[in-house]
Amino acid sequence: MHKDLNIGLFGFGVVGQGLYDVLLNSRGIKASIARICVKDRTKKRKLPAEAFTFDKYDLLNNPDIDIIVELIDDAEEAFKIVSEAMKKGKSVVTANKKMVAQHLAELVQLQEENHVSLLYEASCCGSIPIIRNLEEYYDNELLYSVSGIFNGSSNYILSKVFNEGLAYEVALKQAQDLGFAETDPTLDVGGFDPKYKVTIIAAHAYGLFLNPDDIFNIGIQNLSQHDIQYAKEKGYKIKLVPHVTKIDAATISLLVMPQFVDRHHPLYNVENENNGVIVEAAFSEKQFFSGKGAGGYPTGSAVLSDISALTYGYKYEYKKHLQHIEVSSSNNIEVKVYLRYSDKKLLQQVPFVSISEKFSGKDFRYLIGYVNLETLLQNQDLLRASDAFLVSTGNFKSVTAPDEHAAKEEIKFSKEALAE
Repeated sequence: MHKDLNIGLFGFGVVGQGLYDVLLNSRGIKASIARICVKDRTKKRKLPAEAFTFDKYDLLNNPDIDIIVELIDDAEEAFKIVSEAMKKGKSVVTANKKMVAQHLAELVQLQEENHVSLLYEASCCGSIPIIRNLEEYYDNELLYSVSGIFNGSSNYILSKVFNEGLAYEVALKQAQDLGFAETDPTLDVGGFDPKYKVTIIAAHAYGLFLNPDDIFNIGIQNLSQHDIQYAKEKGYKIKLVPHVTKIDAATISLLVMPQFVDRHHPLYNVENENNGVIVEAAFSEKQFFSGKGAGGYPTGSAVLSDISALTYGYKYEYKKHLQHIEVSSSNNIEVKVYLRYSDKKLLQQVPFVSISEKFSGKDFRYLIGYVNLETLLQNQDLLRASDAFLVSTGNFKSVTAPDEHAAKEEIKFSKEALAE
């Protein structure tokens, strides 16, 4: 049964304004924005002053407001707002992937204790309904992997670099001017944004509530003309790709890093601010979702979908988590990578298990070989601080036994992984 909803909205930036416009032009949904809480008292806005407040309790303590929609940048303040709203019996819709990823177990407990709903479809992959699909369509499916392009900002930059020959800095400035990337773009280009998203996806795909700090992420900010030229000569593009994959019956592994993709890969032609998600499963096999991953209207439409779901009392049931299937996360896999470097000392600190290709020129050096994912995680700050650039080839080996003579089974996160 549908019911009318009064919305208390936190934030009126790109997504908040997108939601306002989408809601204004939508038919059939029984919801309206009652009040908007913002922080900046000096910013000019297109709505009259009486539509806004600067006191969060004007929304949180208002008995006429049914749901809180949280669309601010500050993850810790967002958690305070969301948790307090749920304690007051208000359901919540949020797009804050960092807040959800860092506090998911607490938020799920608050949902159950206070008999409210917390929905966050907009936190992952823009307009692509991947969370709802994992919850409903794949709830009893044996999933092999979920991977793809989860960040529209970095994908926009890489598209401009590879398709139009723009310098990285120029493409980044364009993304910032369009509102796809923040003034400080580290969250996007550093791979943190997709790491938070893959953490959330792991909860719905495999039932695990993980700490994002335990997941390796490296970004595209050190991309150089040497890397671009190497990729083009091999017929590849570079995409920033998060993976969550099943290593064996009881173990999954997660990572975020740039990846070479060839023209046969589903992600090869996912360009600009678009996202693409690949789900590989035992019975439904491979499915590919694509759509806008950044921008006010695409993200606003995902928020609106959650608001609509609340009109008939929908909530995530975390079905994979409640099945109590024994699954854990491990970094004990070997990843085949291309590493472009300048300082040889880096190779001593990040040792390779094996090397298949090596080149050393006057101003360009690289290695291709396997390195343990745990080694990468332990040295990720070092890799970020250097001028090195790391790219996965899409090939992985699962270490199946602890001793040095253990057999190794090669796995691939997708069938389009580059050939050995």
